[in-house]
Amino acid sequence: MLQPGTPAPPLTLPDQNGSPRSLADYRGQKVILYFYSKDMTAGCTSQACGFAELYPQFQEKGAVILGISKDSVASHKKFEEKYGLPFTLLSDTELNVIQAYDVWKEKKLYGKTSMGVVRTTYLIDENGIIVKAFDKVKAKDNPAQMLAELS
Repeated sequence: MLQPGTPAPPLTLPDQNGSPRSLADYRGQKVILYFYSKDMTAGCTSQACGFAELYPQFQEKGAVILGISKDSVASHKKFEEKYGLPFTLLSDTELNVIQAYDVWKEKKLYGKTSMGVVRTTYLIDENGIIVKAFDKVKAKDNPAQMLAELS
């Protein structure tokens, strides 16, 4: 996990519509950058829907929400449409950004070890500096936690 006080690594990835989006596009705004493992899974859906529910409050505070997983653009589009997600989902199929943000880790599930995305959320300030970093976040609680961090 990257530490607060460090510059957020630059990124450019396709969004759910296939359009390239860069972190630099959001200079001057606070960015909630959250990494999740897979579209349509229980925890990831709970987290995304939580962000969607609180989205107007994030907007009031001048914050942008960007979700990143290794799922395809097409998968993100289905996820967005099924749950009416009002924010940007970025596709990192090559894992370049996921690795740059140090969230690709060894995970254990039912005694089996595999590599995967550790649910992590970064708060990036208007100048592109990481001001808060949370790993192993609870999917259900993360949206409210991040809204509180903006206050």
